[in-house]
Amino acid sequence: MKDKLLHIPEGVRDIYNNECTQKLMLQDKLHRVLHKYGYHDIQTPSFEFFDIFSHERGTVASKDMYKLFDREGNTLVLRPDITPSIARCIAKYYKDESMPIRLCYIGNTFINTTGYQGKLKETTQLGAELINDPSVEADAELLALTARCLLETGLATFQLEIGNADFFRALVEEAGFQDEDEVNKLRILIENKNMFGVEEMVEEKDIKPELKNIFLQLTNMFGTLDILADARRLTHNLRAVRAIERLERLYEILSEYGYEKYVSFDLGMLSKHNYYTGIIFKAYTYRTGEAIAMGGRYDNLVSQFGKDAPAIGLAIVIDQLMLSLSRQKLLPEPEATDTLLVYNPDCRKQAIALAEHFRRDLVATILLAAEEGRDTNSYLEYAKRMNMGGILLLESNETVRVIDASTGSLQTVRLDELLKD
Repeated sequence: MKDKLLHIPEGVRDIYNNECTQKLMLQDKLHRVLHKYGYHDIQTPSFEFFDIFSHERGTVASKDMYKLFDREGNTLVLRPDITPSIARCIAKYYKDESMPIRLCYIGNTFINTTGYQGKLKETTQLGAELINDPSVEADAELLALTARCLLETGLATFQLEIGNADFFRALVEEAGFQDEDEVNKLRILIENKNMFGVEEMVEEKDIKPELKNIFLQLTNMFGTLDILADARRLTHNLRAVRAIERLERLYEILSEYGYEKYVSFDLGMLSKHNYYTGIIFKAYTYRTGEAIAMGGRYDNLVSQFGKDAPAIGLAIVIDQLMLSLSRQKLLPEPEATDTLLVYNPDCRKQAIALAEHFRRDLVATILLAAEEGRDTNSYLEYAKRMNMGGILLLESNETVRVIDASTGSLQTVRLDELLKD
């Protein structure tokens, strides 16, 4: 029975020791980048009313949410996505603000994916949202911010794949697709690069051969800047052409940032989040098949909460990023800085004074009363397991033995020397 208590549900995991330290270090590093771009922190609840993430919002499907009930019988959900929560906050707290708003966050999301996919059901996201700015410059800022964050982690090779949800929407509208389930099915087929499934669907529709050809080409419309010129030649749909032009202007601005070498385009890129209205993007790197970052423009989402406000956001999936960094051997090892102060019980007062002295100097110090029968080597092995930097053995009121945990080297110093400022 006790063994069963040690197990955790499928899709979640414990993070501890060095890995937990590495995760917090990574989050802190990325967080500082967001602050340098002028983004300010916001925290939203881990669970909210179901309506915040309902089908109308364009977030994940209801069946993929974790639901619970409060005492009044209201349906609540663990947030599957943080963007709708931010949109709610914008409409509530920034209703009268017309100038750009920059917010950032770190939080966990919860999605009840099917077990065979092997995906985490609880993941940590670090993200940024830029509201009240409809410009392509805002699009470029979020993509540049994504690139800057990834470079800060030590990644040298990654790809920002960029699409435009409005390109697909324009073609769907022109083709006369009206049933939402039908559009969603077509979106999934294109996103999965299933050309045969797309062909089967468009052949059933009474649409022009040129338009059918574009749908069939969508599964292959990815690559460098040239792919945009090819797409432009395939359509006369003004809305679709404007979507392509937006991507071309975006590339120009990203070149001014110096990030053009990380950019590729995919007009068949579509998202499960239906609230995206324009630019959408995903970032990939080696040693993981999943996106390590994603985002896009959602100009109509905030208005569903009562404020007309264009917006664009990004989310870095910390768990996927850590996995890729680990596999590429780019995760830094945490520095062993803690000091273990082992003291003879008769020297407790001096040990406390010495520990507080070190702590005032920002040296993490762990107090441990010596146990009878434990030798110095057992404390040394313990310090190594706990990734401590050194050991102080206080056996008298006058002298302290200092041991380097990594080398085992030992020296004896006077206690009053250590207590000097």
